[in-house]
Amino acid sequence: MNTSSFFGLLGIAAFIVIVFSAILYLASRYKRCPSDKILVVYGRVDPGKSSRCMHGGGTIVWPLIQSYSYLSLTPITINIPLQGALSLQNIRINVPSTFTVGISTEPEIMTNAAERMLGLARADIEDMAKEIIFGQLRLTVASLTIEQINQDRESFLESVRKNVEPELNKIGLYLINVNITDITDESEYIESIGKKAASEALNTAKVDVAVQDKNGAIGEAEANREKEIRVAENMATAEKGRKAAMADQRIYVQAREAEAVDGENTAQADIANSNANLAVKEAEAKQRAEVARREAEVQIQKAQYKAELERLNAVEIVQKEVDKRKIEIEAEAQAERIRREAKGEADGILLKYKAEAEGLQSLLESKALGYQKLVESVNGDTQAAATLLLIEKMQELVNAQVEAISKLKIDKITVWDSGNGNGNSSTANFISGLVKSVPPLQEIAAMAGVELPDYLGKMVDHTPQKPDVVNVEVETDLPETE
Repeated sequence: MNTSSFFGLLGIAAFIVIVFSAILYLASRYKRCPSDKILVVYGRVDPGKSSRCMHGGGTIVWPLIQSYSYLSLTPITINIPLQGALSLQNIRINVPSTFTVGISTEPEIMTNAAERMLGLARADIEDMAKEIIFGQLRLTVASLTIEQINQDRESFLESVRKNVEPELNKIGLYLINVNITDITDESEYIESIGKKAASEALNTAKVDVAVQDKNGAIGEAEANREKEIRVAENMATAEKGRKAAMADQRIYVQAREAEAVDGENTAQADIANSNANLAVKEAEAKQRAEVARREAEVQIQKAQYKAELERLNAVEIVQKEVDKRKIEIEAEAQAERIRREAKGEADGILLKYKAEAEGLQSLLESKALGYQKLVESVNGDTQAAATLLLIEKMQELVNAQVEAISKLKIDKITVWDSGNGNGNSSTANFISGLVKSVPPLQEIAAMAGVELPDYLGKMVDHTPQKPDVVNVEVETDLPETE
């Protein structure tokens, strides 16, 4: 074997190995879908789609650009213990039910399931479906009366399916079965309806029994009458035969004609008695039949009266119960409104006081920080800091005192001055004293316990002189007092 043949065989073998490996790899990437699951391929799939779903069959999942997962088709049973749902009549009822749902195999719904439930646990899917069913079941109950819900279960279940299934389809589920276990209400309205139906059935049965008793009494009376008539007819027939026999015998026995006549008279008397008894019995039978008919009519009227009374009582009870529930609902709404208004007012007052407290706290904190910086600026000398603060307010204090003096209304001042012998006028001293009624800055600072610096001036000690006697009369606009 030459070298070229060897390399040719080696190339063929390598090609076969590569092809076989590719086939094995493709086979490993070929994913089959079981009958109880949905295969979801996601990644780079058909344009405009987030995933490709299939039920049954298989497909190749390309590496790197695609991946896959499964959705189980096993049905999910959900118990819905619906309590206190309002019906169309505003009566709260309990509708415990069981819903069986599952993932649909329709293409559009499968896509919804892949987009909204892929990777979720079974418990999460059940919770999601339960919330949807609760809401739609309450909506269905609110659109129907209790009679429609309780008596026509097929229509009620159809309404439930019509409301629930479209919402389940939005998340990829469909409704398999609905089972309503029992329907009750807090006001016992359904029980009252059952009692009413049972009472009506019982009254109908009693009426039927009374009618049958009446028919039986009438039939018995007619049978007795027929029997008595038949007996009388047989007796009359026998009498006719006996008369014929006696007539034949009279042809042969003329001697016993008188006895035959007596026998004939006796027979006629017996026939008359028999006819009288028959008439009496017929009258008695008619009387018994009439009595039975009248008694049957009385029983029927009693049963009708009782049935009507039960119906009126049931209607009145239901109406009173509905009125009671309306009053309770209105009272609860009024109480809830009052509670909410009181809570709103309390919250407003609380927020107001809280804002005022926060503002006051911020003001105090700002003042404390300012005072701290002021003391730091005078190297810790608190007396100097207090002096600076008083100097800031000095103008306001002086303005306040001047304003107080300026608001004093003096219409006329009369002064009798005798002089003091040293050239000074008491009138001038009075005016000077009036002007000096406004204290100087040093006195104001001294009253505050603060000593002003020298550059603001100093107090001069004046020795008071003995004042001359001065009579001053001041006329003002003020009202006179005793």
